[in-house]
Amino acid sequence: MTAAAVLALSTVAFAQKETIEGIRNFTKVDATVACAGSTEPAAMAEIGRRGYKTVISLREASEPGALVDESAKAAEAAGMRFIHLPLNSSHPDDAVADRFLATMRDTANQPVFIYCASGSRAGTMWLIKRMLIDGWPEDKATAEAVMIGMSSPTLKQFALDYVARHK
Repeated sequence: MTAAAVLALSTVAFAQKETIEGIRNFTKVDATVACAGSTEPAAMAEIGRRGYKTVISLREASEPGALVDESAKAAEAAGMRFIHLPLNSSHPDDAVADRFLATMRDTANQPVFIYCASGSRAGTMWLIKRMLIDGWPEDKATAEAVMIGMSSPTLKQFALDYVARHK
């Protein structure tokens, strides 16, 4: 286990990893939010059965295996709202973070399931939410984001810069 993983486990009390067929790196971060990596359209039925109302995809439609349209249809068939907020991990955009935070502030969207390909973008957006909305300190929010899957130095720097600009 890496030092970052040990830190994440010691500072993040609730976050729980689970194995769900068709979902990579599923992490329930609190009672109303789960984050994950690659999620197959067929897994949307299970997400719906678990009571999630909204699905946020951070995948770009051009990514191999993104299946955005298929995932949207599957989420809607399972009774959930599907929100597509494509986030480019090499060139993240403030507008995506703005829309993400607005979505998270709307309690009608909860419980919410957030996913990307690996969990890195989901963790990054969650780090921003934790710091700006929940008031978490950087070390605790970063540890949780790493546990979710944030591994990109570019995305981490984007998140911290975004938070600094929006405090």
